[in-house]
Amino acid sequence: MTPALLVLEDGRVFRGTAYGATGETFGEMVFNTGMTGYQETLTDPSYARQIVAMTAPHIGNTGVNTEDPESLRIQVAGYVVREPARVASNWRATGSLGSALRDQGIVGIAIPGTRALTRHLRDKGAMRAAIFSGPDALAPGEDALLERVRRSPSMEGADLARDVSAAEPYVVAAQGEKRYTVAAVDLGIKSMTPYRMSERGCEVHVLPAGSTAADILALNPDGVFFSNGPGDPAAADYAVDALRGVLDAGKPFFGICFGNQIFGRALGLGTYKLRFGHRGINQPVQDRATGKVDVSAHNHGFAVDAPTDGPFDTPYGRAEVSHVNLNDGCVEGLRLLDRPAFSVQYHPEAAAGPHDASGLFDRFCEIMEASK
Repeated sequence: MTPALLVLEDGRVFRGTAYGATGETFGEMVFNTGMTGYQETLTDPSYARQIVAMTAPHIGNTGVNTEDPESLRIQVAGYVVREPARVASNWRATGSLGSALRDQGIVGIAIPGTRALTRHLRDKGAMRAAIFSGPDALAPGEDALLERVRRSPSMEGADLARDVSAAEPYVVAAQGEKRYTVAAVDLGIKSMTPYRMSERGCEVHVLPAGSTAADILALNPDGVFFSNGPGDPAAADYAVDALRGVLDAGKPFFGICFGNQIFGRALGLGTYKLRFGHRGINQPVQDRATGKVDVSAHNHGFAVDAPTDGPFDTPYGRAEVSHVNLNDGCVEGLRLLDRPAFSVQYHPEAAAGPHDASGLFDRFCEIMEASK
């Protein structure tokens, strides 16, 4: 029962016991409301430099396996749970969650007050934080630890996509007959995303985050995809420039999450930081064209600032907000009306999460087919 502390930027301190590796870690404190899918959450590159608190009270029940990770390693900066499972019980498990955290050096904490922590973040907003465990939790005192938290980097202005992106291009082959060639820019892509496209006959060429428009167009793709990812979209001008080159070329485009924010900035819109973000698998999103509501998976702390009262002009013709969040009215999707390009703020690959939005991959294939 190694002692541990969770210290928030505003001075709130939660005491608990170490879970995973011991030591110290710094990041943005956020919460995830998903009741399942903790392995996908932990390995999602969009969580880079974030300490994630799980609102589900019991974590680790099903252990970890080699099939569900969304990247090659655990990506979170730290992990906060209420009650870690003592025993992993699932026929697919290859190890325990606690062991995986220790092996990969992820510092975590188990606290009895995850509900209080979540309510605090909901009221005060996401903020910088740190976990200290073992000797680091005992000295040199909470005031000194708090000062270190306040000196740690903020998520605003952070360019993290290039930190988590693939260093070299790679290809995910189409399943069955190849129908389309897709250039997917990896801004923090989850492994399930190119898999979902490959199921639909797409040969997916995954490119590093810093790829230019020339790099992308050199593949002569039928369509271009920009992925999810971490950090502040205002710090990723290289991705905005690349996307503008793609739009200038008239290539069909589909973006999700961070890719939606990059699309918004490419259209001349602004982005802003949400108070505490959307992280979970139960967010209701409405398609404004049909009125249909999808329950969807989210992981984002920034959003696009766009007019929702009708079409607006962009350098690429008219555009409109296609989807909105029914909880807070946040912009959840954009589309061009005169070119084959659209994006959503959520995760249609649904790993983990509901499958309501999986048809967006079919829509991407449809616009690629129509543009051939």
